[in-house]
Amino acid sequence: MTVHLVKLCVGIDSIAELVRYREEMAAKRRGKKPLEDSHWTRSFPRRADEVLDGGSLYWVIRGQLCVRHRILRLDEVEDEAGKPYCAIVYDPTVIVTEMHPRRAFQGWRYLEAEDAPADRPDQRAALAHALAEEELPAELRQELRGLGLL
Repeated sequence: MTVHLVKLCVGIDSIAELVRYREEMAAKRRGKKPLEDSHWTRSFPRRADEVLDGGSLYWVIRGQLCVRHRILRLDEVEDEAGKPYCAIVYDPTVIVTEMHPRRAFQGWRYLEAEDAPADRPDQRAALAHALAEEELPAELRQELRGLGLL
C-alpha cells in the first residue's frame, strides 16, 4: 500500500520558481553526482515501507498542493555535529498535479494514495502554463486564483 509525504516548499513562491531552482541545482552538480535531490528532515517516517512502495514527495506552494517528486529512497544521515536526520531522496523531475488548497503545518504529513491529487495530463503544457502564469503581476495572479481561473 502506497503512502506519500507532503511538505511545505518554504522560500519558493511558484511552480516556475521551483523548476528554475531545480535547474540551477542540477547545473551546479553536473558531472559530480547522480541527478537526484534530497530534503533533510528530523523525523524518519514510521511508514517508510509504504512511502518506498511508489510514494512521492508532494510540495505545498503558497497554500496549494501542486507538484510532486517521486521518492527514490530514505537515507539515514548526520549533520556536521552528528545530529541524525532522514534524507528524503527524490527524482528531480517536477511533476505538476491538480491544485488542492492546503493549510500551513510544520514538518511533513502523510498523504494516502486515494487522497493524492491527480497528475496534470500534459506535463509539458502544465509547466509552460506555470511559467507563463509567473509573468502576471502577483496581485492579478492572486485575484485570478481566487476566482478559480488559474
